[in-house]
Amino acid sequence: MKSDSLEELYTKFPPGTSPAVDRQREVGHFNVFNVADLMLSYRSRPPMTFDRRAFYKISLIRGRSRIEYADQGVEVNHNALWFATHRVPYRWLPHDLAQNGYFCVFTEEFLLPAKSGMVPSELPVFQPGGVPVLIITDEEYAALEVIFRKMEQEIASDYLHKYDLLRAYLVELIHHGQKLQPTTALAPTPNASARLVGLFTDLLERQFPLETPHQQLRLRTATDFASHLAVHVNHLNRVLKETTGHTTTALISNRVAQESKMLLKQTNWTVSEIADSLGFADVAHFCHFFKRQTGLVPSAFRG
Repeated sequence: MKSDSLEELYTKFPPGTSPAVDRQREVGHFNVFNVADLMLSYRSRPPMTFDRRAFYKISLIRGRSRIEYADQGVEVNHNALWFATHRVPYRWLPHDLAQNGYFCVFTEEFLLPAKSGMVPSELPVFQPGGVPVLIITDEEYAALEVIFRKMEQEIASDYLHKYDLLRAYLVELIHHGQKLQPTTALAPTPNASARLVGLFTDLLERQFPLETPHQQLRLRTATDFASHLAVHVNHLNRVLKETTGHTTTALISNRVAQESKMLLKQTNWTVSEIADSLGFADVAHFCHFFKRQTGLVPSAFRG
């Protein structure tokens, strides 16, 4: 599974509709787009592929469409705010051409000069296990549209410090998204147990997604994770069970099953290649694991 570049994004717009940006003067990259411009060439190009993109993306969309990320899918019937990260494969599938809204793309380096302390990869809205797609009201859409319009106007201006202002708008947009997140997604980690859970989750997620059949999981068992986190495996098991309701092995298995479903549906890797990448001794062990997790053998799930 490849990672799409910013250059590939720009090729999806008809000539003259993609806003230009001065790439030489700035740390990182930022740009803002109108969804209506993107739809002008929609019929003449293939649907969006299910891949990772080499940048962060925040979309404000209005219309009927489907958003797919990891092994999840969300139907959008009217308005949505969508946070996409380079760590999770995704695609957007409009149901018709009546699509409106905006989206902006940026790299983590773009926010560095803002000195806001905001690191996208650490925010709940960009967490692989978070809630990246938020269904919003007309009132919420209107408030967010104001920010995107300011971005659109500013990036086309000749103001000397326009990128400082664009960073401020981007931070404001992210905070709006954070405020709309479910309360559970924003829960703090006030104690040592919660911090350990956070470290375990981050360590687990950083192994995914698998991009080539040659890539393999480094940490596969509860003992592997405990050793890496410098804690006793029994302590890790106890903390995870008390905090999440699941054992270490169950959490690892659930995440491996999620990745295996995505690889079966979204890649042409063989079952043997998937089994090997996910750390199984052979195909038989993987098939047994997958059927226990989903009720289906891999070939039946792939269809």
